[in-house]
Amino acid sequence: MSAQRVVIGIDSSTQSAKAVAVDVDSGAVVGEGRAPHAVTSGAGRESDPVQWWQALCAAVEGTGHAASAAAVSVGGQQHGLVTLDAAGAPVRPALLWNDVRSAGQAASLAGEYGADVLAERTGSVPTAAFTISKWLWLCENEPDRAARVAAVRLPHDYLTERLTGEAVTDRGDASGTGWWTPQGYDTELLRGVGLDPAVLPRVVSGLAGTVRAGGPLAEGTPVAAGTGDNMAAALGLGLEPGTPVLSLGTSGTVYAVTRGRPQDPTGTVAGFADALGNWLPLACTLNCTQAIDKIAELLGRDREAVEPGGTAVVLPYLDGERTPNLPHAAGLLYGLRHDTTAGQVLQAAYDGAAHSLLAALDDVLRAGGEQPDPGVPLLLIGGGARGTAWRETIRRLSGRPVLVPAAAELVALGAAAQAAALLTGEAPDEVSRRWGTARGELLEPLPRDTESAERIAATLPRAGQLFTAP
Repeated sequence: MSAQRVVIGIDSSTQSAKAVAVDVDSGAVVGEGRAPHAVTSGAGRESDPVQWWQALCAAVEGTGHAASAAAVSVGGQQHGLVTLDAAGAPVRPALLWNDVRSAGQAASLAGEYGADVLAERTGSVPTAAFTISKWLWLCENEPDRAARVAAVRLPHDYLTERLTGEAVTDRGDASGTGWWTPQGYDTELLRGVGLDPAVLPRVVSGLAGTVRAGGPLAEGTPVAAGTGDNMAAALGLGLEPGTPVLSLGTSGTVYAVTRGRPQDPTGTVAGFADALGNWLPLACTLNCTQAIDKIAELLGRDREAVEPGGTAVVLPYLDGERTPNLPHAAGLLYGLRHDTTAGQVLQAAYDGAAHSLLAALDDVLRAGGEQPDPGVPLLLIGGGARGTAWRETIRRLSGRPVLVPAAAELVALGAAAQAAALLTGEAPDEVSRRWGTARGELLEPLPRDTESAERIAATLPRAGQLFTAP
């Protein structure tokens, strides 16, 4: 009988590091670990990269398989700007994807180059979330720190480098920087923002390197290239082209693997690459489960204590918003009546959070050359997918069948599939399909609630008028 082969997949997210140990042959999760991250909540959203490494080590050790893992890979939160000095130490805390202070720099980029030109070259029109916008913010607001930068990394790059000593990234995560093209880094654009390509990691696929001494894993363990969290989740689902996914986490995302390269000059759809050879057009909102939990707290209700009916509209833009692009927005409550109940306000908050994602769903598919098909189940993932109120909101506003995969920690599972692929020679998405990670509960469609959707859409212009750049 052959010895069990176990790989470890890591999800370094905004709030925590999660690691899963997975049997390569069966796909069974045989160990799990988790450790939290701290995030500032002041003027911006920042996090110390060193604590990501400490949390990764704790999470990997928590699986119980750190010493025996046959391979490992890291999936990480997209876009974050990690700046290192010549000694490899962080120059400052990382600027996270949901730090909106660089909205002005994003607008300046679009004004200087043209949104259509940027979409054609890099696949996306940068918003405040993108790394290129954050780099410009750093240069303009903290020039002394910018002058000390000897290396620029994304969160997953930083952790892969801590494991291996290799300065590498992958095409999926690199496509969210705003300076990557299918032909490689856009050197002209980099010169325009004052960034030397030499400070960026190499883009690789497959093997990134091997574990060096001093970490939680055995020295010499193979390390896969890793990728961004959304690309890793797509791998974790074994996603086929044209199947839409809606992820409910700290942020909300809707995306699909497509065969065509997306280029959306409106900026609604980000034209990301996937971690393999296809594309991953994606729309993202900043405010999702965390915003709803905050509103439930303010109302003094359990998050599931929603009530139907009412005319209230809640746009839960507590951290500004990316889709629609209102980076300086705040939460908006509109349409209260004497008979409006707290439960109806909470339901309106769910509706407001879900509406932007569902409104972008067809745009995501068309951007990648896929024809929307309302009969294809919408895969619902993320922490919110476990909640009844979230499930019913998505069913009611979409009018689509909804499939909720039973597998949890899909980002970590996608990373594990990358690690397993190093051993088996399969493509990572083939590994996940063999593991059956997308199997789950299929919920039949409900009649689409067009009245609520139209009420929210009619309120959106008011948010645009109220909240503009300070």
